[in-house]
Amino acid sequence: MRLRFAALVAAAGLALTACGGGSSAADDPNAPIRVGVSPTPHGEILEYVKDNLAEQAGIGIEIVKFDDYNRPNEAVAHGELEANFFQHVPYLEEYRKQRGGDFEWIAPVHLEPLAAYSKQFKTLQEVPNGATVTLSNDPANQFRGLKLLEQGGLIKLKPEAAVGTRLASAIAENPKNIDFKDLSPDQLPRSVDDAAVAVVNGNYAIKANLQNPIAVESAENNPYANGLVTSPALAKDPRITKLAELLRSQQVKDFINQKWGGVAVIPAS
Repeated sequence: MRLRFAALVAAAGLALTACGGGSSAADDPNAPIRVGVSPTPHGEILEYVKDNLAEQAGIGIEIVKFDDYNRPNEAVAHGELEANFFQHVPYLEEYRKQRGGDFEWIAPVHLEPLAAYSKQFKTLQEVPNGATVTLSNDPANQFRGLKLLEQGGLIKLKPEAAVGTRLASAIAENPKNIDFKDLSPDQLPRSVDDAAVAVVNGNYAIKANLQNPIAVESAENNPYANGLVTSPALAKDPRITKLAELLRSQQVKDFINQKWGGVAVIPAS
C-alpha cells in the first residue's frame, strides 16, 4: 500500500535516543538502518531481531525508542530515521490527513487487540448510567475503541461513522448517558483507577501490566495490525526488504507467541 503526502514542516527539538550510532542509511547503503519504535512490544520484537537474526541476514539495526505517537513519523519524514515500527494503516492514514508527510507502508507484523479494563465491573453490561469511560484521543484508535464499546452493547454508532469521526458525531445512541473522556494513549492505563472503564491501546496495557480485560476486540479480519513504515525513497532498499522479511519470519512469530501467549500480541497473518 502506497501512501504519499505533502512534506512535513520541521519539528523543533526532536530528540532521538538511539541504541548505537552510525552514518545515515540514506547516504550509505551499507550503514545500519535506524528504526523508531514504541518500547513495548515493538521495541522488544525489534531487539529480538537485532540480537538473533539481523547479523546473519547482513543488516545492521539501530533502535530508537519513542513514547509519543507523532514523533516516529516526523523523524521518518525528515530523514532522521529510515523506518518506524509502531502503527497500523488506519493510524498512518489519519496522520497523513492531519499532519502530512511522505511514507510507504511495507508490511504488517503483529496485532495488539484493543481491550477495555475496569476495577469496578466484570462486563460492559454492568456499567451503570452516567459512568465515565476513557478512550484514546487519537482518531484512529478512538474509533476503534468506540467499535469495541458498540460490540459490547454500551452504545450504538451512526452508520456513517468512520475513522476520524469524533465522539459526539459518531454516537447514535448512548442509552446509559456514558460520560466519555478522551485522553492521550499513555494516560489511559492510569485512568483505570478512576474511570468505570478504560479502553487501552495494547502496547500501553502491556507496559502497565494491565490484566483481565472485560472486553477484547476480535482478531479476525482486524485491520489494525502494526507494521513497518519507511519513506518512498527507501521502500525498495534491500535492507528494508530484509528487515520486513525478518519481522514476518517464523522465528519472530514464535517469539511473539512465546512471550505474550498468543493473547496480548498476535503475529499478523
